[in-house]
Amino acid sequence: MARFGTLSGHLDDLRSGLASLERHNTLIEGWGRQLAPVLAGGGRLLAAGNGGSAAEAQHLTAELVGRFETDRIPLSALALHAETSSTTAIGNDFGGDEVFARQVQAHGRPGDVLMLLSTSGRSTNLLAAAERAHAGGLLVWAMTGPGPNPLADMADEALTIDTEAPTAVQEIHLVAVHALCAIVERHLSRAVRETNEEVTV
Repeated sequence: MARFGTLSGHLDDLRSGLASLERHNTLIEGWGRQLAPVLAGGGRLLAAGNGGSAAEAQHLTAELVGRFETDRIPLSALALHAETSSTTAIGNDFGGDEVFARQVQAHGRPGDVLMLLSTSGRSTNLLAAAERAHAGGLLVWAMTGPGPNPLADMADEALTIDTEAPTAVQEIHLVAVHALCAIVERHLSRAVRETNEEVTV
């Protein structure tokens, strides 16, 4: 049970969230192993969230387009909520539920990955985006709060954090984002090494 207003209570929420995250170690490792060749091969990661989850999604795309821990090629990653003119135009013309879905339809290609972040897993604009992604042949991954929830159910794979405080969920999502970026870079480095070895032989 979340205890708001105290540091010790927040730390308790984080500890339970981190324990939950650790149980997803195999999932995150698998995501990094899958995502590295998609991005290295010219594919794209699309990401979206609302509020604080939007900030976490944009943190993820920034690490991929820029760099995380190693110098390497820039990777194609787009935070859909950061497209302010698109989101406001789409929201105005088509309604709030379309702000991400329409961008997924525009930018996504079969084999690309859509990462959706939500503390509740119930945001209707994210659910619409997941549905549109499936229709377009994209892989849908989700980071959410406690499961089961509608977004986790719609995703191909979901990382659900079992802690009651949405603030702690968002902070644990950032830990997962950093772990995912580290794994992607590790697999990219391995692929480059193996390619160089083949050329040398």
